[in-house]
Amino acid sequence: MSAVASEPGVMVTLDRLTFRYGPRSTPIFQDFSWTVREGESWSIIGPSGCGKTTLLTLIAGLRRTTTGTITVGGTRIERPRPETGLILQDYGLLPWATVEDNVALGLRVRRFYGPDGTHAPRAEKVLGRRAAREVVEGWLRRLNIEEQRSRYPGAISGGQRQRTAIARTLALQPDLLLMDEPFSSLDAPTREDLQNLILQLQREIRLTSIIVTHAIEEAAILGRQILVLGQPPNTAPVVVPNPESGAPSFRSTGIFLDRCNQLRTLLGLTV
Repeated sequence: MSAVASEPGVMVTLDRLTFRYGPRSTPIFQDFSWTVREGESWSIIGPSGCGKTTLLTLIAGLRRTTTGTITVGGTRIERPRPETGLILQDYGLLPWATVEDNVALGLRVRRFYGPDGTHAPRAEKVLGRRAAREVVEGWLRRLNIEEQRSRYPGAISGGQRQRTAIARTLALQPDLLLMDEPFSSLDAPTREDLQNLILQLQREIRLTSIIVTHAIEEAAILGRQILVLGQPPNTAPVVVPNPESGAPSFRSTGIFLDRCNQLRTLLGLTV
């Protein structure tokens, strides 16, 4: 990865991105440009096969563009970036490690390999053992999983496993949080509880966040900006401003219902 000049206040820039899975396949994205500013919260929604998860993995550096560039935090993305946090639907927890050890895992890996995986740690990015313990303790309390600290992932609920995954990611102090349908396998009360948690964290630490979801209501709840993708190739972003997201009782307002209906129309669904 290399540092490049970027506009102040911009976190993610896609510049004329083209991506396809094979040389003869239809491009998922073609000459696609999109910008995410620091502190913004975005939802990405669209039909199956439209490229939602593909876009997230491109930004995370897990896939390479066919042509065009992706810049995150002033760095051209060619591989995963240490300051980017990624939360997946399947949690990604180590089943043989306790909740506490799972939360601490990223900090331990960073201390061993350094922040960029080269065994060349930068002091400002790597916490000592005592400071790391304090960070882990703080996130165990903040995400209300302190009492589960000595239990294993197989012995706790899905919501508690997802809280553990969130704590592990936020312990690394990411400046960009990417989430790939993180709540889709949870029951409705647990899903709403974790949606509210993400909204609280967005307000408290102004974390730039992008969440992929297949649920229209979740897109409207979590994204102050909503990117709507269509069937490939996607050539230009379709953006729905959603400034009321995060406001108290937004779920029960007429504006929320109107926004959901607007998204249904854009997705070609019957309102």
